[in-house]
Amino acid sequence: MPPSVISKRIAILGSTGSIGSQTLAVIEVLNRAGHTFSVVALAAGKNLELLAAQAQRFQPKLLALERAKDLSRLRQLLKTFWTGEIVVGGEGLQAVATYPEADLVVNALVGAAGLIPTLEALKAKKTVALANKESLVIGGHLVQASLDVHLGQSEAGQGVRSRRSLVPIDSEHSALFQLLHSLRRDEIERVIVTASGGPFRTRPLDSFAQITVEEALQHPTWQMGKRITIDSATLVNKAFEVIEAHWLFELPYEKISVLIHPQSIVHGLVEVRDGSILAHLSTTDMKRPIQYALTYPERVPSPGERLDLVKQRLEFAPVGRERYPAFWLVCEAGRRGGTFPAVANAADEVLVQRFLNREISFLGIARGLERVLAEHTGVPDPTLEEILEADRWARQRARALTPNLLS
Repeated sequence: MPPSVISKRIAILGSTGSIGSQTLAVIEVLNRAGHTFSVVALAAGKNLELLAAQAQRFQPKLLALERAKDLSRLRQLLKTFWTGEIVVGGEGLQAVATYPEADLVVNALVGAAGLIPTLEALKAKKTVALANKESLVIGGHLVQASLDVHLGQSEAGQGVRSRRSLVPIDSEHSALFQLLHSLRRDEIERVIVTASGGPFRTRPLDSFAQITVEEALQHPTWQMGKRITIDSATLVNKAFEVIEAHWLFELPYEKISVLIHPQSIVHGLVEVRDGSILAHLSTTDMKRPIQYALTYPERVPSPGERLDLVKQRLEFAPVGRERYPAFWLVCEAGRRGGTFPAVANAADEVLVQRFLNREISFLGIARGLERVLAEHTGVPDPTLEEILEADRWARQRARALTPNLLS
């Protein structure tokens, strides 16, 4: 029996970034296959030319722009083919996140700025397809509380199967979401998130002080932005994914593990109480989890490359403490909770940029994280304002660390 036609109206936060652009490409593929996905609102940062091209192609009714100073330039680019509404700054993100005509909001923003739009979209009872890590890393308890309120208490106790208002896009969380969907909570022994290990998985430890920016940006399996590529080399991104999994699936940290898997074919595993391990395998193509998030709860054919199991060799290894110290620091911040994850995220963002600017060494990222986290006095169960204040403090502190302290 052929799948039914899916019709949805989509708003995208971060439309000109990697995930946002790929989401629009997936929408085009789905529409060519007979589905009817319309793009009703787009929010972008500084890439005005690409935003204008997207507006011309998809004809949304609302655009949001990061900077007011770019408004006249964008209107100039749009004047011959688009005459809708444009909103600027945080107000613009909120307008797209809560746009009345949208059924599904794709949050593909990068950074802490993604948290408020996620909360606003959920408050407006939208389904959120989430690619913004920070929404859960720094504000997981706020997102969870919002889900509990809008699902109702009778549904909230059911766990992942009832959380239809929030669908993950990250390949690892999408894999776990799919694996956990049919399981009862008492059947789950643990979940396992996989990590490629980055470009320095086998590099001698005594040479880490000489790692260059160019070497750190050479990820072995994924093409990504600069910050997440460096975070993949330190495995900080994987620690963030542990925190995300904790909130997404309401699992205690002792039930979440990470294994190095250099082939990046197995994206998630679930061990159940009888000792069986369920695995999700696919190619390294972000379009597949994006499509699943867009069409959920339906599953439709994908034109992407199929996985040839005959050609695969699957290897797994533990995450070493000496090789990946930043991973363990951020995992511990997650366990401590409160404002510690927000501090870890903000400090990491600053330290990664300082490494990219060649101000500090690769090793300085972990050393800086350790110092900033050690100096922080955590706030348990923080409000949104307390999270944002911790974020500001951590950025300021990470910028103030002198290179000699991190050497």
